[in-house]
Amino acid sequence: MSSRQNTLTDRTMVISGASRGIGLAIAVAAGRQGANVVLLAKTAEPHPRLQGTVHTAVAEIEEAGGKAVAVVGDVRNDEDVARTAATAVERFGGIDICVNNASAIGLDPTEQLSGKKYDLMQDINCKGTFLLTQACLPHLRASANPHVLTIAPPVNMSPHWLGAHPAYTLSKYGMTLLTLGFAAEFADAGIAANCLWPQTFIATSAVANMVDGENLLSSSRSPEIMADAAVDVLSRPARTTTGQCFIDADVLTESGVTDLSRYGGGDNPQLDLFLD
Repeated sequence: MSSRQNTLTDRTMVISGASRGIGLAIAVAAGRQGANVVLLAKTAEPHPRLQGTVHTAVAEIEEAGGKAVAVVGDVRNDEDVARTAATAVERFGGIDICVNNASAIGLDPTEQLSGKKYDLMQDINCKGTFLLTQACLPHLRASANPHVLTIAPPVNMSPHWLGAHPAYTLSKYGMTLLTLGFAAEFADAGIAANCLWPQTFIATSAVANMVDGENLLSSSRSPEIMADAAVDVLSRPARTTTGQCFIDADVLTESGVTDLSRYGGGDNPQLDLFLD
């Protein structure tokens, strides 16, 4: 069972890329717990193929019971990230939680992957994680229960995953290594830094747009499983919950959830990237 210090009531979360999918689910779940949420995302206007904008996300969080502010910007841009942290401090008085959710994916083979797509993945995934955490750190130091949570996998050195899509793997493992590094670097300050990753594919637009997306969706769980696991981790005492790579289903099972069927995925959900 997890040792919760408190709920997220009146705590302030800064999260990247939360206009849809897993990020939105985490933000809404935090709002349901009474959190203040500051969202950094690029989607200010409706996208022809992707549902949701940063503004519709704010509406969903507030409908769930939280307070929210949208910041339209790019997690790769120092000024946009600094403006996001400043907005959180100005509107809500500080920052308690930093969630590195924004991520780009490109599974093309090495010979077919463009340099532009390679740079996009490294910049959003690694640089974005670094910049957002860096901007939040001075304010996390002042929090009673400060957490950094990154949506990234445990590092699996199996040749299968190393060879499947090296550039994407590098970018996701980069997010993980940065976060584990933060855990060690800021241990004395009591700032928790952990990763969270799904046990199965999650039913998002990113999965729907993958090759064989329709079949993948049928074995995918809803984003709410990641949201519930995130709330659980973020509610734990920071000093005793750090430097870990959590798996969503394991978090909930350890906290006493015995039936995961509410999240869908069928009887034998397919394992997600990097776990097997």
